Amino acid sequence: MSVTKESLKKRIAIASKQLPADIVIKNGKIIDVFNLEIIEGDIAISDGMIVGIGEFEGKQVIDAKSQYVSPAFIDGHVHIESSMVTPSEFAKVILPHGVTTVIADPHEIGNVSGTDGISFMLGNAKDIPLDVFVMLPSSVPATQFENAGAELLANDLEAFYNHQSVLGLAEVMDYPSLLNANDSIIDKIVMTSKYTTHIDGHLAGLKTNDINVYSAAGIKTDHECTTASDALERLRRGMYLLIREGTVAKNLKQLIKVVNSSNARRCIFCTDDKHLDDLIEEGSVDHNIRLAIQYGIHPLLAIQMATLNAAECYGLANKGAIAPGYEADFVLLDDLESVSIAKVFKSGKLIAENNQYVGESFIKEAPKANLTNTVLFLDILKEKLQIPVSKTKMANVIGIIPNQLITEKLEEEVDDVDGYFSPSIERDQLKLVVIERHKNTGNIGLGLVKGFGLKEGAIATTIAHDSHNIVATGTNDADILIAINHLKKMNGGLVIIKKGKIIFSLSLEIAGLMSDKDYLTVYNDLKKIKLALSEIGFTGEFNPFLTLSFLTLPVIPDLKLTDIGLFDVESAQHIEVKMEEI
Repeated sequence: MSVTKESLKKRIAIASKQLPADIVIKNGKIIDVFNLEIIEGDIAISDGMIVGIGEFEGKQVIDAKSQYVSPAFIDGHVHIESSMVTPSEFAKVILPHGVTTVIADPHEIGNVSGTDGISFMLGNAKDIPLDVFVMLPSSVPATQFENAGAELLANDLEAFYNHQSVLGLAEVMDYPSLLNANDSIIDKIVMTSKYTTHIDGHLAGLKTNDINVYSAAGIKTDHECTTASDALERLRRGMYLLIREGTVAKNLKQLIKVVNSSNARRCIFCTDDKHLDDLIEEGSVDHNIRLAIQYGIHPLLAIQMATLNAAECYGLANKGAIAPGYEADFVLLDDLESVSIAKVFKSGKLIAENNQYVGESFIKEAPKANLTNTVLFLDILKEKLQIPVSKTKMANVIGIIPNQLITEKLEEEVDDVDGYFSPSIERDQLKLVVIERHKNTGNIGLGLVKGFGLKEGAIATTIAHDSHNIVATGTNDADILIAINHLKKMNGGLVIIKKGKIIFSLSLEIAGLMSDKDYLTVYNDLKKIKLALSEIGFTGEFNPFLTLSFLTLPVIPDLKLTDIGLFDVESAQHIEVKMEEI
């Protein structure tokens, strides 16, 4: 935050008690994240900055009524697009949860719409009461094994470093390119180093020496750990550990085991990908804090991880603490153990109360046509969806793991009709289809998936990480095809089909990822999903649409499906679905 000569003089005058503060918070129990203790005193605020703790007079006095005063929370890594609403609507959702700052990676919309997508996210986040800092997408497309809507090179990204909200380079997920020092990723890292040292990692499934490669390249964070042992190896090599709890990837329970008083300062929280309904009903980083406390972390340490640690990780020198010289972003808590949020303040102004956004309203410009017409593919014949089966009837099958991004590589016997795969309700084997939807290539990737438990019908979406082609699964080709075609008709979104009829659809007009509607409208539509899914037999304890959307990400083990075909992450190559006799 920049300071003028006049505002600096004013701060000094208030701090030295020559002038009354703009705002004074009295009777609060202040959480000191530096020493992990509770202190008492008035909090003096001037022009949105804390200028003193002690005894102060103010033009406005806020009585904290013995509530805890905590620094506002910071989400260390989030894809706003996964909430399915724009940044300006996203703000209204997470501010009541005490989150006033997010580190966002717009690589979802970047993969669809390139620099236009990044510009849209920055523009929509401008002048809203949520600080949205951006890490520029490093991997668009994520790999060479799929087709995205754009390709972003170092030259495409460099101009964005002039934007005050841009902090660095987002998750480097193409490990083979990094390992082989391919010019595309090396150029981005070198270019970034001219402006900042902040580069995020993505080390899903990687071993110890792979961590060395990332660290040697100047990449200092990872949010893809799933085990405590992996987390410890990253911490040992100087990385920040981002402990993720999203809608699909729920890693906190395992990772929190590694956190102790010696290494906690290198640990922060993130949500990564979290759906709108989960954000509203469960929370954002405040939910991470509650879980951490539940699993044995001291409340003050958990709050430190969500505030000061995250701020220091990303060089936000004036955020993350209740202390002079820090921004007046804070939360009033009724209780530490439950992290019960009473009020949220941004720059000293009340922004949320009683789980509701109470800040000023704001109107944003509608997205341009190039962001709302992104579902393009040629007509598809049902014959194009057939998957040949070998005489052994053995096939490679993607096995989903509920609430995880990783999958299993299964080898199973399958049913066939006239030599082509036939979905089986009894075996819980469904057809999986990926349609390239950006450039009319005609690419169709076909595979088999186990674990959804659908009894009939099909589901499909244009949210398919990270290239965001169309992905669909179902019990029969007719319903799969209807689902795919309906997505084209409504310019992207989510759809559920049963016996040839649409029983649910949610339009996501902006890049096939986000709605242009307000968050309450989208939330009410999302609440209808569970009922619609039950109509086609889904009973699982996981989000099937978000699970489906990650079955296309070829940087997370073991088997995934791209528009080119079935992909084995470990061998980094496409493989056949059918397994021939040896």
